[in-house]
Amino acid sequence: MRRFLTPGWLGLHAIAIFLVVAFLGFGWWQFDRAQAGNDRSWAYTFEWPIFAIFVVVMWIKMIRDELNGTETTKGPKVIEEPAEASVKREIIRRQEEEDPELAAYNRYLARLNSETHRRD
Repeated sequence: MRRFLTPGWLGLHAIAIFLVVAFLGFGWWQFDRAQAGNDRSWAYTFEWPIFAIFVVVMWIKMIRDELNGTETTKGPKVIEEPAEASVKREIIRRQEEEDPELAAYNRYLARLNSETHRRD
């Protein structure tokens, strides 16, 4: 349980508590306005507590993920090369054997294509 007392987690706890209190306060404020005759405030009276419940649910989810060891920032995973890449390499190798000028032109086009994608 010490991991939930680090500065990062303490900040998250403070933010969650602040948001829940603020959202419930906004709900109470809208309830007062609704009782004063503002019909639109009735919808907000129920909406703000739902936001508070959402914050509590996400707070609990983050704590459970930490306890279960689920971490989304674990570093890059090794991705296997798709079969298409090996097929492409084989086609390029055959083209270079058959017609080196065509292969050079295709490499030139591929380079131009990659340069245009960097600008986007």
